[in-house]
Amino acid sequence: MNIHSFIELTSTHKPQLLELWNNGYPVELGYKSLSDFENYLNNLESPSHHFLADNEGDIKGWYFDFNRDSEKWFGIIVESSLHGKGLGRSLLNYAKSKETELNGWVIDHQNSQRMDGQLYQSPLEFYKKQGFEVHSDIRLELPEISAVKIHWRK
Repeated sequence: MNIHSFIELTSTHKPQLLELWNNGYPVELGYKSLSDFENYLNNLESPSHHFLADNEGDIKGWYFDFNRDSEKWFGIIVESSLHGKGLGRSLLNYAKSKETELNGWVIDHQNSQRMDGQLYQSPLEFYKKQGFEVHSDIRLELPEISAVKIHWRK
């Protein structure tokens, strides 16, 4: 698989990314329509997008970063059937090669389900193995998500 980078998403990318998002993240974080998803994307400050695509051009993984409160934040998702194959680590290593710091929110419990009914597995241990520091005292508590802040610095 190859990494492809974009500043602007195309009309071909967005439906694939919405499907990847809705199938991978907890159902509470899902978007009911493409326009709702586009609203989320349009509110990101200075985003960049990086995809892992197969030979047919289908997006199998997505890393994106953006600015928030003078910090670099990110999101990452890999198709669940491909977990454990090093693809998330590859995307994250790519991000680390181009950034000096990264911040993110990580769900740190096993209380959520994905759209397919499977339990959402917290990726917190994955991020710890990738050198991220967990800020247990900084949490995002919303009706749809409970998460802890993670931070990585070069």
